[in-house]
Amino acid sequence: MMGHPSGGQGRDEQGQDQVLGEFRSSIDNIDAALIDLLAERFRITQQVGTYKARVGLPPADPEREAEQIERMRGLAQAAGIDPVFSEKFLRFVIDEVIRRHLQADQPT
Repeated sequence: MMGHPSGGQGRDEQGQDQVLGEFRSSIDNIDAALIDLLAERFRITQQVGTYKARVGLPPADPEREAEQIERMRGLAQAAGIDPVFSEKFLRFVIDEVIRRHLQADQPT
């Protein structure tokens, strides 16, 4: 039977692994920050959508999207993240932004 990497210590009063708890707490904080960042991104893209609608631009900009995807792939690779994953993630976000732009264009 293997002991805890810190020599068998690391359990709190409830018997929970403290090291695992710290990792999970960090993950929870990162997840919260991701949600905050996505919310801020959507607030800004909402303004973009409003502006595009006002000046008659289409909701989607394939050239800009391709530039963003290429940029994200490079950032992902530099960070040690699979560029394919980053592209899928950004595509998901862009699709949601476009959906919101199209929804905003609909008469109420």
